[in-house]
Amino acid sequence: MIIRPRRLRQTPEIRRLVRETKLDVDDFIYPIFLVDGEDQKQPVESMPGVYRFSLDRLPEELDRVKEAGVLGVLYFSVPDHKDAYASEAYSDTGTLQKAIRLTREQYPELIVVADVCLCEYTDHGHCGIVHGHDIDNDETLVYLAKMAVSCAKAGVHIVAPSDMMDGRVYAIREALDENNFENVIIMSYSTKFASSFYGPFREAADSAPCFGDRRSYQMDPANQREAIYESVLDIEEGADIIMVKPIMTYLDVLAGVKEVSPIPVAAYNVSGEYAMIKAAAAQGWIDEEAVMMETLLSIKRAGADLIITYFALDAARCLKES
Repeated sequence: MIIRPRRLRQTPEIRRLVRETKLDVDDFIYPIFLVDGEDQKQPVESMPGVYRFSLDRLPEELDRVKEAGVLGVLYFSVPDHKDAYASEAYSDTGTLQKAIRLTREQYPELIVVADVCLCEYTDHGHCGIVHGHDIDNDETLVYLAKMAVSCAKAGVHIVAPSDMMDGRVYAIREALDENNFENVIIMSYSTKFASSFYGPFREAADSAPCFGDRRSYQMDPANQREAIYESVLDIEEGADIIMVKPIMTYLDVLAGVKEVSPIPVAAYNVSGEYAMIKAAAAQGWIDEEAVMMETLLSIKRAGADLIITYFALDAARCLKES
């Protein structure tokens, strides 16, 4: 007798019936970049289709998110003023905080996530407080907690610390609870690698470090066991959701984290991954839509409960049309 697995691949309907992994619009969170000023919709040259928005132009993009049916947005703010202590990060009148309030008031159905990190706000571009050329881990925690509380006051649903300082989830959870924000969710970038795939983001967020690199606090790409350990630590410190970033070359890490995690696991389909697909498609070398959907499916298959991706709106459209 010949075993015939192909019986279950004969027609599109049969393939759909037995499909093991299915993407859904509810899987996606859409990143948005914010800038100060007015009437700003600035293209990010290395990320075709991605823009930086001033507050008065933000509703244009939020209308698209709402129309697509995507559940949430992740905000990154790029202020005009930067200083050594990232003062705009925790200013109650900052563009990030204003965007959170605007979204909660005008788009109450959207989940609002704020990236909590200092790199966009510091004049040196590092993710923490710097003394000389050293990043002071414990002093940084104070300012990350201040930023998280400021976002909570503005009405954020989820804070997402992406700095990779030791102990920051505990510090943020403690500060939120002390200020009566027990219901604000922490989605920790628990497993964030020192990756070469962040280049376009650093253009978009104007956050490249002016000296050195981030390898003393972001993770060594060679280390899978350490990645799982970092995620376990963040769970113990009080994270509600953990994350693996980047993702296309770290699907094995995602699968390992998923196996040990009792809480939801997010995956960040980062700027360089997005840009590569866009660039190859622009040359006619690949089918952009097909590769986009196959990529997102692989992330879901590897264990992601939610996917942060610049493709969110396009993917949502494809799913609706399928």
